[in-house]
Amino acid sequence: MVLEENITAIKGIGNKTAALLNKLGIYTKGDILRYFPRNYDKYSKIMPINTIKTGMMAVIFAMPVTVPILKQMGRKSILTCEVSDGSGTIELNWFNMPFMKAKLKKGVHMIFRGRVVKKGRFLQLVQPEILTEPEYYRKSEVLQPIYRLTKGVTSNLLRKSITEVLSEVTSKIEYLPKEIKQENSLISLKEALHEIHFPKSYTTLVDARRRLVFDEFFLFALAIDRLKGEREKFRNSTIIERKSTVVEFISNLPFSLTNAQLQVWKEIENDILGGFRMNRLIQGDVGSGKTILSILACLLMAENGYQSSVMVPTEVLARQHFESFFTMLEPLGIRVVLLTGSVKGRERKDILEKIEKHDADIIIGTHALIQEKVAYDNLALVITDEQHRFGVKQREKLANKGNEPHILVMSATPIPRTLAVILYGDLDISIVNELPADRLPIKNCVVDEDYRFTAYKFILDEVKKGNQAYIICPMVEKSEENDELADVISYTEELTELIGNRARIRYLHGKMKNDEKNEIMEDFASGRTDILISTTVVEVGVNVPNATVMMIENADRFGLASLHQLRGRIGRGSAQSYCIFMSGNTSKEAMERLKILNTSNDGFKIAEEDMKMRGSGDVFGIRQSGEMAFNLGDVIGDADILKLTSETVKCMSDKIKNECYYRGSNFYKNGFVYGEDIMTL
Repeated sequence: MVLEENITAIKGIGNKTAALLNKLGIYTKGDILRYFPRNYDKYSKIMPINTIKTGMMAVIFAMPVTVPILKQMGRKSILTCEVSDGSGTIELNWFNMPFMKAKLKKGVHMIFRGRVVKKGRFLQLVQPEILTEPEYYRKSEVLQPIYRLTKGVTSNLLRKSITEVLSEVTSKIEYLPKEIKQENSLISLKEALHEIHFPKSYTTLVDARRRLVFDEFFLFALAIDRLKGEREKFRNSTIIERKSTVVEFISNLPFSLTNAQLQVWKEIENDILGGFRMNRLIQGDVGSGKTILSILACLLMAENGYQSSVMVPTEVLARQHFESFFTMLEPLGIRVVLLTGSVKGRERKDILEKIEKHDADIIIGTHALIQEKVAYDNLALVITDEQHRFGVKQREKLANKGNEPHILVMSATPIPRTLAVILYGDLDISIVNELPADRLPIKNCVVDEDYRFTAYKFILDEVKKGNQAYIICPMVEKSEENDELADVISYTEELTELIGNRARIRYLHGKMKNDEKNEIMEDFASGRTDILISTTVVEVGVNVPNATVMMIENADRFGLASLHQLRGRIGRGSAQSYCIFMSGNTSKEAMERLKILNTSNDGFKIAEEDMKMRGSGDVFGIRQSGEMAFNLGDVIGDADILKLTSETVKCMSDKIKNECYYRGSNFYKNGFVYGEDIMTL
């Protein structure tokens, strides 16, 4: 098949360029065809300066009214110039682009296009493009695809290569029956692939995206349907009896379980005692008390002579879980061990022996739990925490370590129940929708740049009280393409310079090595760091009860589910906690979205409201992180398509399901779902 050919078969791509493309996950012609644009650039109409607003990509027709000034700040340079169009004046800024100075001529009108940001009380245009009139009118007629790039790979290279591969694609790649396409008003797959890369118009782009999102959800729904069908066959061979130890443990807890926790525990217990294999998802908001439910399930298993394993996404979180389980269960004689990638040598060998000989009842760890050398004895319960961080195959691999063990999945991602039933179709769903009575609600505020220094003073006041703070930035480092977005590296430098030794500051991001990330999180968790400046990598983080403040920069650029997940890092102790949503975009739409978070701490309510506010086919919309990360589809914004595909699969015959599944998965070989690879089950 043409699409299975190596990318070196594409004209102009040699081994050196292929190695660079491999970094982007592109190995074959099919991969480059499925490497969809992350966004599109649309040139808007020319606007008077006095009408532009923060956050927009504005086009102005203006002339310089000041002499351009070039300043050198260490290895960085900044070029500034004021321009006017008669309606108003605005400052233009270019970073590390000194050559722009020669293009600026005082008194000569030019077209400038750039992102509008607010610095203090004044607006600025950052990194603006300078265009001639013919260039502007040519570009304003088309949508320009924007791809994720790496050093040495240009957008032009991708466009040329994709054009060549598209010319080789035939209608034989279509796998959907004609009836399904007609019933759901879908364009052909061949047309969709062309229009997603090179749209003729916004309308054709929306049609293309709708078809490709339908494919993602449809193939996912087929895979879940198959998975559910297979799992329904399994009886469970483990014989579990109710134990008085569990009842006594609950009555002796230093706190009372909420009604929601008691109800969900009853559902878990009935599953385990029922003779069939449990496949249950526990959805609970951040801080709702899901961990104690997993402790109860493991205790019941241990009292019946069986092993349990608990897999979590990070080493720091695994360590915290281990401490919780050990503290609560060790007095009862339950043996708990911790196995992570950093455990080496003799210590690792000893732990592996304990697991194999059943000298350990509960094994807590990271991906290390599913390695080949880990041999369990009577593993009867598998718990995965923050399920969206693990692929379906990883979950299954751990389950296969035992003899059809019970499966319990924990997730703090707020997804409306109507969607959760579809996404987790192979699992029964329980919801912990009640917070412990001693939790103080987080106080929220949505502010703009004018509030910045007041926010810094507030954070320092909290640090003086002995508390800690998170500051979240959307970027790792400064980007010319998104210069207006805060990045952790520059932010740390600037804040350190501003506040001096009044607080201990460190930064964290996902590109760091695991050992470094773990060390930074450990320092923060133990109180050796006062302010942690981080990307969303802390979304699935650790329990730091002492952290009472979170400030999220560029909050308007995040999905509401992500913002709520991030906010869940605070409010875990007895002190009052505060979340500050800093938004440079003060448009009505942005403020309405953030207002939902300002007025509610209920993750499920927030998810429902987000679903109401956002429409499908919003090509330029804000994507979530946190929930299952599809390539194009967004489970909130595209909820209508998700429901449509689920209904479509329900109405299909098994014969057509199988044909669609195998033909579709043959084209989408690597799977649509990042981290899930569900298509290869």
